[in-house]
Amino acid sequence: MRQLVLFLALITFGIGQAQILDPVKWTASVEKISDTEYVLVSKASIEPGWHLYSQEVPEDGPIPTTFVYHNNPDNYKIIGKTLEEEGYVVDDAVFGMKIKLFGKSAVFKQKIELINNVPTVKGFVEFMVCDDTRCLPPTEIDLVFNLSNTTAVSSSEVVATNQQVTTSDPTEWTSAVKKESEKGLWMIFVLGLGAGLIALFTPCVFPLIPMTVSFFTKQSKSKADGIKNAVIYGLSIVVIYVVLGTAVVALFGASAINEFSTSVVFNLVFFAILIIFAVSFLGAFEIMLPNSWANRIDKKANSGGYVGIFFMALALAIVSFSCTGPFVGNIIVLSASEGGFAPLIGMLGFSLSIAMPFALFAAFPGWLNSLPKSGGWLNTVKVVLGFLELALAFKFLSQADLVMQTHFLEREVFIAIWIAVFGALAFYLFGKIKLPHDSPMTHISVGRLSLGLIVLSFTIYMIPGLWGAPLNLISAFPPPLEYSESPYGVGYSKVGTASALQNNETLPDGAHLLAPHDILAFNDYDKGMAYAKQVGKPAMIDFTGWACVNCRKMEQNVWPKPEILNLLKNEIVLISLYVDDKRKLADDEIVESKLKPGKKLKYIGQKWSELQTLKFKANSQPFYALIDHNEANILEPVGYTPDAEAYHHWLTTGIENFKK
Repeated sequence: MRQLVLFLALITFGIGQAQILDPVKWTASVEKISDTEYVLVSKASIEPGWHLYSQEVPEDGPIPTTFVYHNNPDNYKIIGKTLEEEGYVVDDAVFGMKIKLFGKSAVFKQKIELINNVPTVKGFVEFMVCDDTRCLPPTEIDLVFNLSNTTAVSSSEVVATNQQVTTSDPTEWTSAVKKESEKGLWMIFVLGLGAGLIALFTPCVFPLIPMTVSFFTKQSKSKADGIKNAVIYGLSIVVIYVVLGTAVVALFGASAINEFSTSVVFNLVFFAILIIFAVSFLGAFEIMLPNSWANRIDKKANSGGYVGIFFMALALAIVSFSCTGPFVGNIIVLSASEGGFAPLIGMLGFSLSIAMPFALFAAFPGWLNSLPKSGGWLNTVKVVLGFLELALAFKFLSQADLVMQTHFLEREVFIAIWIAVFGALAFYLFGKIKLPHDSPMTHISVGRLSLGLIVLSFTIYMIPGLWGAPLNLISAFPPPLEYSESPYGVGYSKVGTASALQNNETLPDGAHLLAPHDILAFNDYDKGMAYAKQVGKPAMIDFTGWACVNCRKMEQNVWPKPEILNLLKNEIVLISLYVDDKRKLADDEIVESKLKPGKKLKYIGQKWSELQTLKFKANSQPFYALIDHNEANILEPVGYTPDAEAYHHWLTTGIENFKK
């Protein structure tokens, strides 16, 4: 039964993927604005479950959709950029980042100005298409625009069309996009709620609760009036902070906010802002709004009525800004990665957490007796938050470094900084470090000691990360394992026990050791096959891609398993062919495509992509094929196989078949 299950798994991942996939169909048409102005329209029809990427994608993301028009300056000239529909900005499951993409269909428009009458305009589009688990290699499709067959439009219609959201009928994919977006907004809302609850226990906010209760007790003539006034007060707080979130969206634009999260400049700005917040919370200085603002608001608050209640809420926001300002800044910074109206949603959650306790205690003043008294513990809360701000700041610096690929803040440096920050926090909680505004401490409370032990344990947990430990608890924060000073970790420790080369052998021609596993690998099909024949081993053809996330998952999660790693090192010859390799082929290697007669294969990736399509009748990655010295399949190839046991069974079966 167990063997049957394994073979069923191989059938699912193998035979099911050994096919030519063509999920995007392109059509070309022309719109006429005037006798000399035309619009070239390229429409992509996308099969359900697949998506096409925008012309602009983040660094280290997929291949963008790119249009190239055979520009003939004697006959016509290109006007401006190729316009596209708004599409959807989602958390892409394959690349793990926010990317703009299109589902169902996408329309792209390019304006041209005709100089001489020509019957057609030619060009091509290069694009990459993915579903939720895999991507196809970059593909080029020729486009021919017939200028004698046009549809009349106005110039304003062209602009309006390209400002609209894609209006295709709902599909399962668009439904999933909507759910993912809603999930992200709910997370921002919950983070806002949490930030508001923490902000309540800071020295600038907590002492204001009894003062507020005293105000409403004196102003309210009856319990009903007190409850009504308290509700208005709470709603005023919510309105003030939500207006702030709305102002951010209005100032920068709902779509532009998302771009901030992938911008080097804004990541550096966020880093600087969080450092300032952290230093402020640690006690170096106070971030305060002008005192004149508070004085003017206080005068308005004394006017009474609903207007007075609103201005009292505004006074609370201004007076407590030195403590709530960093929280508000953090929410806006973190919500920038979500984009759209996330800052508004974050402010709604934050304001509700602030408003509800004030309103409830104002309505029911007797509850005040259950509150702890103000004291030095409030400053401790503030300092702890300062340390957390400091640690979080380096996440934004790391993002900027990764985008620029400067290797200034590699994984080991990032982890070392976090060890220092949390180590210092542990010493502070144990009373070994004193900061400004700290009260004299004769003993350590049980709560403070417990928190100190937790922070110390977390600090110790991070130390092995300097030597290459994965640190799964914080995997979303430091740079990836490969972005390190050494691919093997500090101390040059290697994965696995076997070695691809024995007795100081030299590397064969065209081979390299694939770190951190030390697997002998080739990136050239002919050289790899020649070596396989020389050593009498089968070859595993690994069709992969630099932008293939599932390929990296296989290499990082499945290949390191000891039983699999031993086979990859000692029983087969690995040939990894990158189908998205954009390096140009040597002049003597440029040949005509057998799939598209008349078209030349100019890039290394195109060569390997065509090899996969012709030889294995497949074009998705990752794709693994075990072949013998006659270059015939030993068994059915497989694709993405996260089940290590099934993948190991496939390898051992292929090796046994080769030896027969």
